[in-house]
Amino acid sequence: MEAEVDKLELMFQKADSDPDYIQYRLGYEIKTNHPDTASKKNPVTLLKELSAIKSGYQTLHARFKPIAAEQKETKNRICAAVNKTMTIIQELQKQGSLGGALSPLTKEEKAATEQLKSFMSDL
Repeated sequence: MEAEVDKLELMFQKADSDPDYIQYRLGYEIKTNHPDTASKKNPVTLLKELSAIKSGYQTLHARFKPIAAEQKETKNRICAAVNKTMTIIQELQKQGSLGGALSPLTKEEKAATEQLKSFMSDL
């Protein structure tokens, strides 16, 4: 999940820089290639519209940051709780406190345990 959050943040950063580049490039193209287009749609208006779009992206990014931090914190709490639970279960199994002799894990239980361990190590 952290990789997805990082990917979203990179996308927002790119989206933030793209309007600046487009604005620069449009200004350059207009000055260089179309100096006589004053009678048509005003290029300055287009540039202002790009600035408004950039502002919208910045607002969206500002709203996204606290959500990303909350997701990361929640993920860390969940991982800590799962790790603590697994440790407690292992301790109880060692002590034999789970109702006497334990039967061996089924194939599904072993697969689930391995999958959980793999998932936890990735985080």
